[in-house]
Amino acid sequence: MPQPIGCLSRKDVDAMVAAPDRKTLRGRTERALLMFLYNTGARVSEAAQLTAGDLQIGRGNGRHALATLHGKGGKTRLCPLLPHTERMLADLVRGSSAEDPVFLSRHRKPYTRFGIYRLVERCAAQVPSLAGAKVTPHTLRHSIACHLLHSKVDINTVRAWLGHAHIDTTNVYAEIDVNMKARAIALCDLVEPGPSQPWRENKGLMAFLRSL
Repeated sequence: MPQPIGCLSRKDVDAMVAAPDRKTLRGRTERALLMFLYNTGARVSEAAQLTAGDLQIGRGNGRHALATLHGKGGKTRLCPLLPHTERMLADLVRGSSAEDPVFLSRHRKPYTRFGIYRLVERCAAQVPSLAGAKVTPHTLRHSIACHLLHSKVDINTVRAWLGHAHIDTTNVYAEIDVNMKARAIALCDLVEPGPSQPWRENKGLMAFLRSL
């Protein structure tokens, strides 16, 4: 049985996002969902329940586009969106009401957890470098954590980014502002070269990922 892969390189994430056909609405939705999972580090449940009203797009005056994620225990957090994530999502929610789900399947029904898992598996299978690897939505969550940490982003910032409550980060949730998060995610934009250190050789990093 294939072993779950810890983290993906930015090149692999980029290849996964590029796998769906951008000429179709289904393909554009799939690309946006994959990019959203990576950009925000969202849990599957957080992506599945995202509505148009949770997005702040086209704010202008140099302000970052934002997504409100509804996490475990009723916690919410704001995540800044990369410019191409914003463009993808803007295309999906054009004409939507605030309560409308952002991500709809090819049957025009809200994505389920199972549907998101199947999408990630299918797109990963189209990336030659991931042949035989087990890639899940959580892999994308791990990947943004890896890329943030390798870009020297503080570990408590990463924990708060991912909505991971911890006794020594309780106060950090309230202190990390959107601009700090935006500077952090800019370091992980897929157009930039990613870190070259093999993930599995970093035992401390892998232990941290298992705690998420």
